Amino acid sequence: MNPTRLAVATLLTGAFVSLAVAQTPPAAPTPAPAAPAPAVPPSPPPIIPLDDAILRAANDLFSKAIMPEGSDRMQLVIDPLIDGVTGAQSRATQSMEKRITDLVRSSYPRFEPQPFTPDTVNRNPVVLIGTFTAVNNAGQANAPKDAYRICLALADLKTRKIIAKGTARAKPEGIDVTPTAYFADAPVWTKDAATDSYVKNCQASRLGEAVDPVYLDRVQAAAYLAEAIAAYDGRKYGEALGLYNSAAKVPGGDQLRAYNGVYLTNWKLGRRNDASAAFAKVVDYSLNNNRLAVKFLFRPGTTQFFGARETTPPYAMWLSQIAERTAKSNACLTLVGHASPTGPEPLNDRLSKERAEALATRLKSQSPALAKRLSSTGVGFHENIVGTGRDDASDALDRRVEFKVGTCPTAAL
Repeated sequence: MNPTRLAVATLLTGAFVSLAVAQTPPAAPTPAPAAPAPAVPPSPPPIIPLDDAILRAANDLFSKAIMPEGSDRMQLVIDPLIDGVTGAQSRATQSMEKRITDLVRSSYPRFEPQPFTPDTVNRNPVVLIGTFTAVNNAGQANAPKDAYRICLALADLKTRKIIAKGTARAKPEGIDVTPTAYFADAPVWTKDAATDSYVKNCQASRLGEAVDPVYLDRVQAAAYLAEAIAAYDGRKYGEALGLYNSAAKVPGGDQLRAYNGVYLTNWKLGRRNDASAAFAKVVDYSLNNNRLAVKFLFRPGTTQFFGARETTPPYAMWLSQIAERTAKSNACLTLVGHASPTGPEPLNDRLSKERAEALATRLKSQSPALAKRLSSTGVGFHENIVGTGRDDASDALDRRVEFKVGTCPTAAL
């Protein structure tokens, strides 16, 4: 090629390339990743009148029950429904049981209601368990309790499986959660493996899962206790005492309900020495489980016992046994006072601590050896168990004094 033409071609090519580059639009910037949309909380369950809620939960339970093959009819027993936090039976739970039994008899003939007794348990029936618990319907931890959650489950003792579940939420208006006589009178409350297992089977189980083995190990004792509590509530104290003693002797009968029952019935029958010995067992059981919560009732706004009973039974006996059993156990105790949410928070905080300190003083007077082994504090209403603020028998546990068990430093022994 002619050198002149080659130079011109080269210049033109270079110009073209340069022009092409110059005319290419710049690359668009990479867009920033979009922020994730905020999670939309699920809508709270509907709250409906109590009777409607019972029917909704019970109809779901029985209509969808997984029946074993070849079973046209199944025996059904009800292990009494309880409050899912305190483990107590109430007037509300008793009325729920009656409503459910009536529904079964009228609408679900394949289930045959039977009494909850040791004999029927031996036949491996289906057991209905249920909890009735005050909750905040939106799930807010520190918000007022504005609904009651109904949870029902069917446990087949033959297959040892959960075969049905039913739930609903009830409006709180008009619901009577006054504890039945036994639970109102029981002096001591603590976490109990039998009650925890009952609640777990209802609230934390899934359809088709195995029944919690702790419940299975204790269901025979639970049947004795159900009969004992019914007898106590009917003021048949001699009969109740025999049933409580029977419950304590069967496998799984090492339960606070049995020990409380033996104490209460002996006290009702006027057997003071037997009652004192039974209360000692209540204290030992609770100390072994690292917590003893006693329902001492105080005059409003004071550290004085309700009814000025600090020098007469049963409070004097309770304090004497707590002091004696603690001294023998070599345990150190932190007394924690509690108060209901009624009234100003600073007042409740101060009053709960003063009540704990007053009890510590009484215990030290009973057993001077405890002087270095007791401490006191108050938490006001910040650790309420019931939390409804009714200030009656239904939330007496919110006005308790707890004895938390700890390891003693060597200098305190």
